[in-house]
Amino acid sequence: MAASETHKRDHGGDLHAAALRYGGAPADWLDLSTGINPIPYPVPDLPASCWTRLPGADRLAALEEAARRAYSAAEEAEVVAAPGASALIQAMPGLTPPGPVAILSPTYNEHAASFRATGREVIETADPPDGVPLVFVNPNNPDGAVWTPGDARALAGRRPLTIADESFGDVTPEMSLCPYAGAEDLIVLRSFGKFYGLAGVRLGFAICGPETALKLRQALGPWSVSGPAIEIGIAALSDETWAEETRARLFRDAQRLNALMRQAELDVAGGTTLFRLVQTLHAAQLHDHLAQRQIWTRIFTYRRDWLRIAPPGPEADWARLEAALKDWRA
Repeated sequence: MAASETHKRDHGGDLHAAALRYGGAPADWLDLSTGINPIPYPVPDLPASCWTRLPGADRLAALEEAARRAYSAAEEAEVVAAPGASALIQAMPGLTPPGPVAILSPTYNEHAASFRATGREVIETADPPDGVPLVFVNPNNPDGAVWTPGDARALAGRRPLTIADESFGDVTPEMSLCPYAGAEDLIVLRSFGKFYGLAGVRLGFAICGPETALKLRQALGPWSVSGPAIEIGIAALSDETWAEETRARLFRDAQRLNALMRQAELDVAGGTTLFRLVQTLHAAQLHDHLAQRQIWTRIFTYRRDWLRIAPPGPEADWARLEAALKDWRA
């Protein structure tokens, strides 16, 4: 794929582009365009050896076991660590049977892009046909639609392979398919950086069957996860108290953001506790209004009436957003 085509993929978080268009330095901006937890897991002190030595197999195994426990993965499943969920998404075409692949849409655009980059036919649809491999995101990005495990398993049972992207699954662990993974017809993808607020660590996991795991490990090669990422991941994924407290805080913050939207006479059409989806005919104007105040949100080329916005973190950021929304109402 040419670099220019890669750049056409639309994502949140590009504060450099925001600053070029609207002014200021990236550090001046409040980035609410992604679904990354704005209050990250506190990074522990790291041993010097994780910076100076190649990652050991024992520490990688400890990381994958921590992920197994955190995600309640089935004992028979393999857990494969990777340098981010994005790296796993790019590897999925090589693990999928030949022929067309269906993607439950609209959803995160990297899935279709990764298959098309390998010349595969992609069926983007809200009603996927039986008998072909399926990719779906649960909870979905950006509308937050959730499939229950029962419904998701019924959907998966009608096809040779199902890939469930649970990048936002930490906020709804009861809906995860991780406890049902282990056979070769299901791959579950998990992102570390979103819920733990440490996107720069670049860490993700695939929960899958043993043959799929072997192919993935061969594709990723040795030392695909850095020593610091391994140590941070072990600490964070083992901290059940922090995870529970964070889920509760994110729920409160999502409700608070809903209230701000209502005060601004804006409708929340969905989302997760890590982002809300606003539906308005004035999505582009609202995006521009907030950007002029150096608050970055996400709009979509395929739905002109959608705007995605994440809850802020510190109180000063909440006050900044509230002031900008009051200006919008006025």
